[in-house]
Amino acid sequence: MSEKKKEPGVWDGFKAFLMRGNVVDLAVAVVIGAAFTNIVNSVVKGVINPLVGAFGTKDLNQYSSCLKDPCRFDEATGTTSGIPIMWGTVLSATLTFLITAAVVYFLMVLPMSKYLAKQVARQKAKEGTQEVIEVSELEVLKEIRDALVAQRGSGHNEQ
Repeated sequence: MSEKKKEPGVWDGFKAFLMRGNVVDLAVAVVIGAAFTNIVNSVVKGVINPLVGAFGTKDLNQYSSCLKDPCRFDEATGTTSGIPIMWGTVLSATLTFLITAAVVYFLMVLPMSKYLAKQVARQKAKEGTQEVIEVSELEVLKEIRDALVAQRGSGHNEQ
């Protein structure tokens, strides 16, 4: 009788996936990213939008254009007439994105890439000394090979 090999089940695969270290790291990054996004949103809404609004007449989120007149918002019914284009909200979201991207790049990505570049340079420096040894060993092995080929060649000629 042939034995059937038991295939790993879905549950086993899921457990292996969860036990990988990068899944936990990703979860931590998502939680910290969400908290950081709240901070950036607060800065944009509380500081940048009012500063931009100070140059105009209203808060940045309130800037809009009307595609089809009349653009009015009825607070009593909660309806809007016309077709408003809320470009201030888009500009606010764009500023939030740019600030978030700049902070992530300058405080996380750039220092990490510099650190990794230093690590690679150290590793290459260590490998550089090993390569000298490996190259000389390679040369010795080539010489041995050539000597064996020469011996084998001379042995065949004498027959």
